[in-house]
Amino acid sequence: MNRGKKIVILSHCIINQNSVVKPYAKNGKDFLPFITWCLSNNIGIIQLPCPETGILGLRRWGHVKDQFENSNFINSSIKYLEPFIDIIQDYLKEEYQILGIFGIKGSPSCGISKTCRADWCGEASSYESINDISSRVKMVDEKGVFMEKFEELLKQKNISIPFIDIDDWRIEND
Repeated sequence: MNRGKKIVILSHCIINQNSVVKPYAKNGKDFLPFITWCLSNNIGIIQLPCPETGILGLRRWGHVKDQFENSNFINSSIKYLEPFIDIIQDYLKEEYQILGIFGIKGSPSCGISKTCRADWCGEASSYESINDISSRVKMVDEKGVFMEKFEELLKQKNISIPFIDIDDWRIEND
């Protein structure tokens, strides 16, 4: 039997940097040591969908958590996550160990220990400069919207899985 019975759950962009807001994509090789470690240790990988790409597409601007705290983004996130809750329940029923859910530190959707917030909205040209907009972005000690909803759905099913940040492509425990 070649089943290690261990699994990690990854934010979409950990495997697919093509989904990241331009110009923030990293070299895919940055994740290679982690992916190689998983595969070398017979650890299965589940890739989550990217809610930002799914809802806003590839030609999107960067956003902050405040912009995703709306019913459309939240309901879409729940819709994306529900099938994964079922899959997780099936794995746990078969006595698999889910080692962690890996997110991206600072992401407005997939951050674990930190996400970004800002008090701006409206037309970008109404601000004096782009620096006036970007200077308002603050990192806060919260999960991104997608990971918040994921955690809530898991709690509803009494499932406890560690959430782990990836920061500059180093793994950090929450």
